[in-house]
Amino acid sequence: MARVTSDNSNMGKLTASNEDYLEAIYQLGGAEGSVRSVDLATKLDVSKASVNKALSNLKAVGFVQQPHYGDITLTRRGINYARGVQSRHDVLHKFLTAVLGVESAQAAEEACKMEHAISDETLGLWVSFMEKWKSVNPS
Repeated sequence: MARVTSDNSNMGKLTASNEDYLEAIYQLGGAEGSVRSVDLATKLDVSKASVNKALSNLKAVGFVQQPHYGDITLTRRGINYARGVQSRHDVLHKFLTAVLGVESAQAAEEACKMEHAISDETLGLWVSFMEKWKSVNPS
């Protein structure tokens, strides 16, 4: 498991809600193509008005592009930030399921909450622990 850092410290920190939107856009393919607002609303189980408000925030900080009522795409900065959030989620989910034995759906929900609070330094230590743990517990 490679050392994971988000490199988000020099980009400013988004709110947990905005990070969730960014991560969802990334998961829906916004790094390679475009995402429809309705698909984003469905994925996050929110209203289109909530999506529009979040997109305004993400456009203001240069993480997404969206022509007037058009599809959403991530900028390079948005892709980098979203990858960092996704990496955090993946590390935390893996720890919760593999080390602690938490059921996958519960681990996904809890990792989503934790990913917003953990620092790069702590995440690095967590990854180091996981590497050591894996070498002692191969399977």
